Amino acid sequence: MPLFRKSEPARSLDTADPISRQCSELKAAKTRGELGMGIARIVLAHSPKEIQQMKRNFDTKVLDLPAEYRDRLSARITEHLLGTFQRIRLDDQQGILKTLHQPLSEDQKNYWDMVGRQCSGEGEADAPALRFLKYLLAGYCMLVLDEPGHPPGTPFPGGDEVEFTNGIYYCPVRDREGDVDAALCPWCPARQTPQIGYLRPATRPTERNKQELIDNCYRYHNFNG
Repeated sequence: MPLFRKSEPARSLDTADPISRQCSELKAAKTRGELGMGIARIVLAHSPKEIQQMKRNFDTKVLDLPAEYRDRLSARITEHLLGTFQRIRLDDQQGILKTLHQPLSEDQKNYWDMVGRQCSGEGEADAPALRFLKYLLAGYCMLVLDEPGHPPGTPFPGGDEVEFTNGIYYCPVRDREGDVDAALCPWCPARQTPQIGYLRPATRPTERNKQELIDNCYRYHNFNG
């Protein structure tokens, strides 16, 4: 999915650049609540119209995908972007962020180094400011809320999707972080969706998953004792 770019080689951030400076400030946050308040301060300076522009940009990027899959994907991503924007507004207004005292790890803080590099140039369809807004929304989900960068219900080719089962998030491409949205995967709390194995069903099986399980049962299990 081309919502986020793949990671680029590390290089130092130019703190004279506004986005780089803001990334440095966010990296300095010590707790989830402190980070959430920093993200909210930046995000709420934007308007829902900019989310709609992000949707239009995304729709342009996925024009070549099959229509049914493209429409499902676009609708889910748009719902997630708008929903996260409104959730940040609500969490900020209700003072919820002041109650989040869990410390951030150094690995989590390093997310903002990656974001600064990804937003340092004009070489994409999105302007750097909109690109930064996307990463702010994703960072809020992953680092503040401990939720995946792609929400439950996000479809992937083949029929699999991000799932939330028994309190655990699962992503069908979590272990392929070098191929898909590599910029987000290292910070995403989702686990890899369990593979079909010996008498083990998928968490939310597609028709393909169900047939694989049937085939495995038939091939490997002796029902005649």
